Amino acid sequence: MSTAIEPSPLEMRAAMGNFATGVTIVTGLDDGEPVGFACQSFASVSLDPPLVLFCADHSGRAWPRIRRSGQFTVNVLGEDQADLCQRFGSSRGRKFEDLAWEQSPEGTPSLSGTLMRVHAKVEDVHVAGDHDVVIGRVTRLETPHRATPMLFFRGRFGVEDQHEQIAPDLWGWGDHWG
Repeated sequence: MSTAIEPSPLEMRAAMGNFATGVTIVTGLDDGEPVGFACQSFASVSLDPPLVLFCADHSGRAWPRIRRSGQFTVNVLGEDQADLCQRFGSSRGRKFEDLAWEQSPEGTPSLSGTLMRVHAKVEDVHVAGDHDVVIGRVTRLETPHRATPMLFFRGRFGVEDQHEQIAPDLWGWGDHWG
């Protein structure tokens, strides 16, 4: 008989920090107002049909507004876009104030200078603990810039030199997840 004890949230966070991820900003429009949040849990699910997923915190303010609209854009960040990550990873401030963006043909915000934009419609949502796993059907892809992607590893941006960091030592880079 196993006597294994589930890991605590802190243990999960520390262990999962060893898996380097890309960093994205998920954006949408709610009643004509742009909304978005920083997200590192993004992946391709299927090529046929073209599906992607991201995970959004139930307590986030942006995700419910994006969900209501039924469509979103995932903006994949380059390594030089830590400012965008910090802006959208915080619950404070106006995310789109003085920010260069354009409205896509799908009606969602596209951020300038990103490596890739994935435009999608919400296909399905699965509740998983304190997050929603969102499945999106891809309607269009854009790869406007070729550059090095932003990576998040052990609570910091980048993996090359853990002593020199771009952002504060915060697992999750901010206080707002979805």
